[in-house]
Amino acid sequence: MDIIRNRSMAKYSRKELIARVLWGFAQPLFRYSPRIFFGWRRFLLRLFGAIVGKYVNIYNSAIIYMPWNLEIGDWSAIGEHAYIYNLGKIKIGEKVTVSQRAHLCAGTHDYSDPVMPLLKPSIVIESQAWVAADAFVGPGVTIGEGSVVGARSVVVKDVEPWVVVAGNPARLIKKRK
Repeated sequence: MDIIRNRSMAKYSRKELIARVLWGFAQPLFRYSPRIFFGWRRFLLRLFGAIVGKYVNIYNSAIIYMPWNLEIGDWSAIGEHAYIYNLGKIKIGEKVTVSQRAHLCAGTHDYSDPVMPLLKPSIVIESQAWVAADAFVGPGVTIGEGSVVGARSVVVKDVEPWVVVAGNPARLIKKRK
């Protein structure tokens, strides 16, 4: 592994670096807002470039790494202590629940290259899906419409619409109606 070359690579644009610093200063306004101040948190996220639908509930303990890489549809929710590591875009549809402590990870490294360059593959969670507690959704994954990802599951491949998956790695449990 070539750590010196990895650390010398530009991973973010100047604009992104400035935005990250500003978001760092604004995060206490998000984090320490009263639990029920969903509108305030929607406002802050929009201020930093997120596309946030109507009636979205995002809890104050959730971590949104880069708001400008988040799109979330109407009536969706991100639960307590969820980790939205959105180096790449994360698009969440309408009426989606991302439960407590779920981890959406839209960032990785190319391990086949000794420099291990940063990769930012997007994640898509289609409408009416549910990512249950403590589940991990990896880079480049699409969770199909109406699907359920079971608690503590590890999803590293796309999930078909209207199915239930669970386990590590996540496997098909059954189809939904």
